[in-house]
Amino acid sequence: MRIWASAKAQALEDIREPRAYLRTVAQRLMVNHLERLSVERAYLASLQHLPEETALSPEARAILLETLIELDALLAGLPPKIRTAFLLSQLDGLTYEEIATRMHLSVRTVTRYMAQGFRQCLSIMLDS
Repeated sequence: MRIWASAKAQALEDIREPRAYLRTVAQRLMVNHLERLSVERAYLASLQHLPEETALSPEARAILLETLIELDALLAGLPPKIRTAFLLSQLDGLTYEEIATRMHLSVRTVTRYMAQGFRQCLSIMLDS
């Protein structure tokens, strides 16, 4: 799918080094696979700490895991500082002022980072 999507931006005939291109594609696929495994392991490890009566059904687990993987892919497109600020706000519930203090940034910069994070989310949601 990625080769097909990139073909829209660049003609496949323009690729000068097909082996290098395929190697890059394969490396990126492997990185994505390893990231997915990492998210899955972290999720399963967090489930181990839940009391048994709050355990999710296998269907709910699958849906939640797929959602986590989609969120991870969405956030992977953000630069690290923006991703950190976005997660501190959305997951930890910190205010922009608290994020600015923790990350040694101005509140204005945190506001810009958050806007970029929301734009990324919106653009991906609109593309799908």
